[in-house]
Amino acid sequence: MFLASRLALSFGRSPLALLACVFVLGIVLGSLLPLKPVHWPEAAAARGAGASAPDVASNAGQKSLIWERSGNRDVRHPVEVVRVIDGDTLEARVHLWPGLEMMTRVRLRGIDAPELKAHCPEERELAEIARDALQQMLAAGDVAIFNIGPDKYNGRVVADAATRGTPNVSSALLSAGHVRRYSGGHRSGWCAQTSRARGIASK
Repeated sequence: MFLASRLALSFGRSPLALLACVFVLGIVLGSLLPLKPVHWPEAAAARGAGASAPDVASNAGQKSLIWERSGNRDVRHPVEVVRVIDGDTLEARVHLWPGLEMMTRVRLRGIDAPELKAHCPEERELAEIARDALQQMLAAGDVAIFNIGPDKYNGRVVADAATRGTPNVSSALLSAGHVRRYSGGHRSGWCAQTSRARGIASK
């Protein structure tokens, strides 16, 4: 206030002097105000209202944006597929908002594919077929994930996926017989299953 008064006396009553006083007073008052930390849910709401996304976001903040939409089938995030890991898992760059993206592994919801780290040659063969089938579906382009939720493994999410030609990738893999249904809990091995199938086929 003292500095503003001195400026007013120095420049008289001219509009320029008054403007300078207001400017200095604004800077002084602004520096005294406490800064309010930005919380991600609030930031997400602001972006939904039309505000621009921040250029830099913490990994925890990025995850919170995803968890807010957990289980929502209407919210879809386009992804860039980095690589297909196996028949039910891919690594992707998820585009959350313009200028905001994150890298994560995506486990396809509701299915279980044979493991590439197989316990028998038959499982390894089936695992490669499932992985190649998923890779071919995703190659159609316009890949998006939805119905997103947390996974038990850190750095991975569970989600449905769709492409330009496939409304639900999990359902398509199930229909083709490359994977089996999975809703959590203990998973039985593929070797015993393939052995039984071969035994039935040989009868």
